[in-house]
Amino acid sequence: MTQVRGRGTEPGGDERDRAATVRVFVALAPPDEAKDELARELGAAYDAYPRLRWNRIEDWHITLAFLGELPVATVPLLRPPLADLAASLRPVELALRGGGHFDERVLWSGLAGDLEGLHALADGVRAVVRDCGVPFEDRPLRPHLTLARARRDDQSSVVDIAGGLAGFTGRRWRAERLHLVGSDFGRGPGPIRYRDIEAWSFDGR
Repeated sequence: MTQVRGRGTEPGGDERDRAATVRVFVALAPPDEAKDELARELGAAYDAYPRLRWNRIEDWHITLAFLGELPVATVPLLRPPLADLAASLRPVELALRGGGHFDERVLWSGLAGDLEGLHALADGVRAVVRDCGVPFEDRPLRPHLTLARARRDDQSSVVDIAGGLAGFTGRRWRAERLHLVGSDFGRGPGPIRYRDIEAWSFDGR
């Protein structure tokens, strides 16, 4: 299949170029009950560390494949095969558990449950993307849910909060849908915003 040329992972170019592209990833989303449970656990941290760039709770997600900046015209190519994949699979049972950080800058919550099924799902998603001829950086999956990012002059907040989350174990939940998501990263001075381009139910039996 003819390979689709993407724009990499760094924002850039003029306004016309950005309007013709979208930053895309494929993900799972915890249900509201699981997100509310973790948000309650983070309540004191929200108050104690207001300078962190906290992700909006409604934007919390578990990335399976990050595709980067793609031409808008590429996105429809992904829809039919991702829909077919979701229709063939059963829901994955997971739970939010513990916390950690990347390079003392990015705060995350970890995952427990059917991690083998989660990795298999990610492998299937990435195979679909490759079959569509979409180039992306195929990094090993490190299942997590990103919560916040520290400012460059903040060397302690994320580490402290991650330590406080070490004993957190959330309720089990079933990931019922596969989400194709677009973001507005690099398109303005405000926080990142995400939107579902489309989502499909796991209908396998």
